[in-house]
Amino acid sequence: MSGKLHTKVNPTSKFAVFDLSSVKVDHRAANKHKRDQTRSNKESGGRIEGGGLIGGSFVPSANASFIQERTAIFDRLLAQHNERLAAKGEVAINITLPNGDVRPGFAFKTTPYDVAKSISQGLADSVVIARVVYSSRFEEDEIVACDEDDEAAQSKAAATAEDAGKAAQGELWDLNRPLVGDCVLQLLKFDEPESKTVFWHSSAHVLGAALEGVYGAHLTIGPPLQGGFYYDSYMGEHTIPEEELKKVEEKALDICKAKHTFQRLVVSKEEALEMFQHNPFKVSLITNKVPEGAKTTVYRCGPLVDLCMGPHLPNTGRIKAFAAHKASSTNWLGQVTNDPLQRVYGIAFPDKAMLKQWKENQEKAKQRDHRVVGTKQELFFFHQLSPGSCFWLPHGARVYNKLIDFIRKQYWERGYEEVITPNMFNLNLWEISGHAQHYKENMFVFDVENQEFGLKPMNCPGHCLLFKHRLRSYRELPFRVADFGVLHRNEVSGALSGLTRVRRFQQDDAHIFCRQDQIKSEVLGALDFMRFVYTVFGMTYKLELSTRPEKALGDIELWNQAEAQLSEALDEFAGKGNWRVNPGDGAFYGPKIDIKVFDAMERVHQCATVQLDFQLPIRFELEYKSNTGEGDESFQRPVMVHRAMLGSVERMAAVLTEHFGGKWPFWLSPRQCIVIPVDLKFVEYAYDVQQQIHEAGFYVDVDDSTRTLNKKVREAEVNQYNFILVVGQQEIDAKGVNVRTRENEVQGNVPVTELITRFQDLAEKYV
Repeated sequence: MSGKLHTKVNPTSKFAVFDLSSVKVDHRAANKHKRDQTRSNKESGGRIEGGGLIGGSFVPSANASFIQERTAIFDRLLAQHNERLAAKGEVAINITLPNGDVRPGFAFKTTPYDVAKSISQGLADSVVIARVVYSSRFEEDEIVACDEDDEAAQSKAAATAEDAGKAAQGELWDLNRPLVGDCVLQLLKFDEPESKTVFWHSSAHVLGAALEGVYGAHLTIGPPLQGGFYYDSYMGEHTIPEEELKKVEEKALDICKAKHTFQRLVVSKEEALEMFQHNPFKVSLITNKVPEGAKTTVYRCGPLVDLCMGPHLPNTGRIKAFAAHKASSTNWLGQVTNDPLQRVYGIAFPDKAMLKQWKENQEKAKQRDHRVVGTKQELFFFHQLSPGSCFWLPHGARVYNKLIDFIRKQYWERGYEEVITPNMFNLNLWEISGHAQHYKENMFVFDVENQEFGLKPMNCPGHCLLFKHRLRSYRELPFRVADFGVLHRNEVSGALSGLTRVRRFQQDDAHIFCRQDQIKSEVLGALDFMRFVYTVFGMTYKLELSTRPEKALGDIELWNQAEAQLSEALDEFAGKGNWRVNPGDGAFYGPKIDIKVFDAMERVHQCATVQLDFQLPIRFELEYKSNTGEGDESFQRPVMVHRAMLGSVERMAAVLTEHFGGKWPFWLSPRQCIVIPVDLKFVEYAYDVQQQIHEAGFYVDVDDSTRTLNKKVREAEVNQYNFILVVGQQEIDAKGVNVRTRENEVQGNVPVTELITRFQDLAEKYV
């Protein structure tokens, strides 16, 4: 067949193709939390070379002298900056609000806060950050980021395209920073994702100031996370025990109460080196990441001056509630041969009630930790002889298999074909797909007859081979293939964490090969599938459309058509205004719909996904015979849709364990009921009841111990049996059981046949 494309395609980054957040590899054991990617729209500087031990001797001391010296340098440079700013004069600009209202202002003078205050003081006090889209702007200094180590830079690389894509949607702008041209201005409150990132980034600076104030620490990196922030600092051999966190927290609260203004200042490399000469870690960042002649930015809030791209809150007083909740150890640049660092985690909110709720959820999370519940309920365990590979015990295997059966039934009803593909492939497969160059070190690779083979870490390349093994017709499309095949990823041991980060796992992995005109209907089908699954789980969700990144591959018109179809599908599925665009955050191979689900503790999980892929069909030269054209022109390229509902079954088991707190719904429960005889002479009848319920397909046990009835019932409640069936002479006579729930709700005598009918109804309705 001709019509094949031989387009040169850049290799994918790691496992970008269908690299779900639920199973994404991150080998940096020192940071198991995902850093938030809403950062400045400027590129990061170069990599940090070297490392080793650069911290030197250190003696903790409150209010170290370098703080005053650094502040004096900042004040001198700020005065020079203000003189230059005053010399620019007043240049009129127009500031357009989202409702179309136009406010007059002056470049390098009027700030977003000024505009907010002109509307109402209440608005000005509640806004966290601004988003600005410039139609024209006056020239500013080009700046380079140097407020992150290589670890952060690697995480940020994937977000570079996101930042570029958001340029059309605007850039985040400090409320105190003067505007620099005609623009459209949007004011964002705390409930916006970008606002939370900025709020926690500013809070990290407050934490840094507290660490300097209490210990005289040498600060290194302090990024926001998706749910809080941390700051790493060098303190020599000093560590921070849990009892000292209160002292750090009190210092941070004092800084918040002082309402220190966040001040932004552009500085040269030489000025930055002078300002941070006391701190070898900041010097390393500046030296390695800021080219000669380039400039970067620093921010001051009270006693702290820090390398930072911003943006930030107007002042520290916006932080009304602050907690330093955990301390741990790490190393500079994540390398164990480098200086030891102390990492302090924090959380902060604009309202004390929010912190109270957060603490309650944290306590729930500890109690519901899947590793704790899994041990108590004998669901699973791990062994050092096979790290990262779970041993599912009988009761855990019940949950695991129920989840797979749940999805498998939907496959049957929704027109999916289940397939089984090999576990290992010649490495040439990953050369074709483009993953070998960047991901080989994260695969389990071995020699087979002098050729390299690897255990598959994902299913999609194998599914491409499946599609291609014979001529396909347009009549076969959409072709929906599902695969529960075992996957392996070579996570380093330090990154392994319960069921959420493993080496061996399975996904409810499916791929849809379709025509371009079928994209919308297939996406709608996948979204309906997702809604059904998470409604059953009792979890809510939010939808985001991630669009074409700066480094996207493929025809722009094809991207535009695909994004339009996804937008139409989201409008039809959720309604206009009930989903949001994440500009520029699509994968390089196609746009995607990110589905963020919320558990009982309001934590966010990204397990399900729907992604379009234009590139794998090109790389594998996939074609189908269309119903138009003649000869070579009769062959068309399919679009590939990656989709998963659960993501990793292992990770979903962990999420659901914590979501339900070990109190499994009946249909998913590994312990659905237990029969308890009131006396040993009724044990035979208890086993007869067990046999009937077992033959009906339900999990049932018998407690034939010699303990008292009350103790048996109490233990059954603690073990989370959904139903406790007590039997004695009265129940024998009625051929029934006395039913009570694990909440000790007594439902009375019920015939066994009627009880089985009830159980069947609960299971069918996923209750």
